[in-house]
Amino acid sequence: MGDIRLHEGELNVMELLWSNKVLAAKDIAKIIKEYIGWEKNTTYTVIKRLIDKGAVERTEPGFYCKAVVSKSEVRETETRILLDRLFDGSLTMFVSEYLKNNSLKANEILKLQKILGDSIK
Repeated sequence: MGDIRLHEGELNVMELLWSNKVLAAKDIAKIIKEYIGWEKNTTYTVIKRLIDKGAVERTEPGFYCKAVVSKSEVRETETRILLDRLFDGSLTMFVSEYLKNNSLKANEILKLQKILGDSIK
């Protein structure tokens, strides 16, 4: 499967599916209406786009929706594209730029040290 790019509105629907595994489209529409304010038709349009992209699978009866692409797959794709587009594919350049304006807490530094140590082995 190729990279699936999702915009913010599509991610709202995907977050529901990643959390709930399977939901009826009508339930997705109710939840989105309550928390985001979208009308049912807007939600159904987004669901249709997700189905067309191959990110969501629809089953009948009841127009049940299930995520086909995982959250980690979307993260990996979006991270790679961000690094390629803004930092010439360099994680080092990204981290350096991030740290110019942000500081890390001690526990974050320890976690990163462990991640880096584990990746060297």
